[in-house]
Amino acid sequence: KQHREMIEATKRGDTVVTTGGLIGKATKVADSELTIELADGVRARLVKSMVADVRGKGQLVAANDAKPD
Repeated sequence: KQHREMIEATKRGDTVVTTGGLIGKATKVADSELTIELADGVRARLVKSMVADVRGKGQLVAANDAKPD
């Protein structure tokens, strides 16, 4: 129930983590699917049930290209 509520509350601009591990910004939200931008100009459509986590606009996401200490 919590998961369903989280997905239904997803809005444009939220950071979305998919069950496959992809992280992107929601650019379009429809009834059963949404479009996320993975990189500049790279968009993917996915079924809402494949969303594992939704992070608000202000929450930071660790970058894969972070420089080691």
